[in-house]
Amino acid sequence: MAAPSLAARLLFSAALWTAAVLTVAGLALSSYYQGLIERSFDQRLNVYLKALVADLAGDPNFDAIQFTVGEPRFELPLSGWYWQVGRRGTDGQDTVTRSSPSLFDRNLPFLIDSDPEKDVTATREAYVAGPDNEDLRQVERVIQVGDTRYVVAVAGEASEIGQETSAFNSDLAIAFFLLGLGLVLTAAVQVGFGLRPLKHISQQIAEIRAGRSERLEGAVPTEIGPLARELNSLLDSNREIIARARTQAGNLAHALKTPLSVIVNEANASSDAMGAKVVEQAEIMRHQIDHHLDRARVSAGIAVVGTVTETAPVIGALARAMEKVHRDRGITIGTKSEEIRFRGEQQDLEEMVGNLLDNACKWAKSTVSIAVKAERQRGLQEPFLRIVVEDDGPGLPAKQREAALRRGKRLDETKPGSGLGLAIVADLARLYGGSLSLNTSPMGGLRAELRLPAAH
Repeated sequence: MAAPSLAARLLFSAALWTAAVLTVAGLALSSYYQGLIERSFDQRLNVYLKALVADLAGDPNFDAIQFTVGEPRFELPLSGWYWQVGRRGTDGQDTVTRSSPSLFDRNLPFLIDSDPEKDVTATREAYVAGPDNEDLRQVERVIQVGDTRYVVAVAGEASEIGQETSAFNSDLAIAFFLLGLGLVLTAAVQVGFGLRPLKHISQQIAEIRAGRSERLEGAVPTEIGPLARELNSLLDSNREIIARARTQAGNLAHALKTPLSVIVNEANASSDAMGAKVVEQAEIMRHQIDHHLDRARVSAGIAVVGTVTETAPVIGALARAMEKVHRDRGITIGTKSEEIRFRGEQQDLEEMVGNLLDNACKWAKSTVSIAVKAERQRGLQEPFLRIVVEDDGPGLPAKQREAALRRGKRLDETKPGSGLGLAIVADLARLYGGSLSLNTSPMGGLRAELRLPAAH
């Protein structure tokens, strides 16, 4: 499973922290605003409370007092706005003596009864249930008039507080959402700008893989400078190792082929059966040495980053050469090649395609076709190409196709060759991460499909 990109990780963390901070800030602001609304509402109630206290203190005849608060809603039945005055007896019990017309014959609860320990002269505020089970905000105060204590209470609908708070929370949520979106977009711009040098390095590496560059060039930020230097050092070291490997392979080939040539020359000078057998086995050894040295060379060459080969010129040249070789049999080779590049060395492509064409021409009656096309499949991380070689010969039974890919296996001794051709192609294809498959061609003969990595 691929790890998430750096940009995704940074954006996710920025969005997460932004959401967390804005959520905490929103809750704090909502709580603070609700407190402001409650204090403002309590101030309104206290204005009515003070008016009642003033009326109560201004007339010693309690029963004759005309309480006025200047608010019509106190006159409407069950309007949600109420006041009441209670006389506190010597036994500590409160008796409702006067109330607003809006209360009818109902009463408000006295807050002092639920909190008797609090200073009786202090103003109390609380949410209570009204006479119609509505939520009320109530303020209450105890005053002393002469020898009598009175409890004065005023209550108003708490829905106003909830409506104000809900409206504020809605506006706050929209504002914070837009703010959070803006912050995330800003973070996205910052991440894109900050990671641009990495994208530049990625493009340069792609250029190296495509063979259009050899090293990372240009200035890079200080933080990723060591990465660029290490990559360049790795590329240089890789080239040095490959150069030494090729030199050693060449030295080994020279060291083996020279004594082998001496053995063959001496055996050719002898006319007996032993000499012929030595020559035969020496030729097999020569083919084996060539095969394994080529394989070692290819293994080293594949490690070189950035080697690419245009397929169309190679296919065209090999087709013309094979037509000339088999001119006496009148073999015609049809070619069809897309503009695509092989990610590997030209010599290896020539050897693979040359072996396939040579094998097809040996068995064809008159026609051979070769086509090169890009392999277009969803989900492929790396691009590939397919080289399809077909002939109109007798073909090859399914049981013999696997044997044909084994090294040194000749299915027909009447045809010239060492039996290494298809095996060499299969080995080289596997070294490049590709494959060779054999099937029946619509032309009637053998269909060889060579799958190889392509360059972007």
